[in-house]
Amino acid sequence: MNFARLAENTGLEEDEFLELVELFVKTSASDVEALQSAIDEEDIQQALEAAHSIKGAAGNLGSMELYEAAKDIEEKARVNSLEGATEAARTIKEKYDQIAEALGTK
Repeated sequence: MNFARLAENTGLEEDEFLELVELFVKTSASDVEALQSAIDEEDIQQALEAAHSIKGAAGNLGSMELYEAAKDIEEKARVNSLEGATEAARTIKEKYDQIAEALGTK
């Protein structure tokens, strides 16, 4: 993962961007878990809330794959559907893990 390029895309210095990434990894872990739990339990409202939180954080980081997967779940949950949510949640978990590993926190 090229943090320097992502930092440049967001208009931040790399050290400032890395602080945001660290904060994302710390705060989004519970959202990623809550999302999977909500999907497993078919709790549409919880899935919507977790996906919305992940989407916002991912968007701030410029992680578009993560953003799009969370957006997909959020949009479907808004119309009371979790169709395809398992696959999107898998993508979210994989991207989250990649970010954490690149940061050296996992």
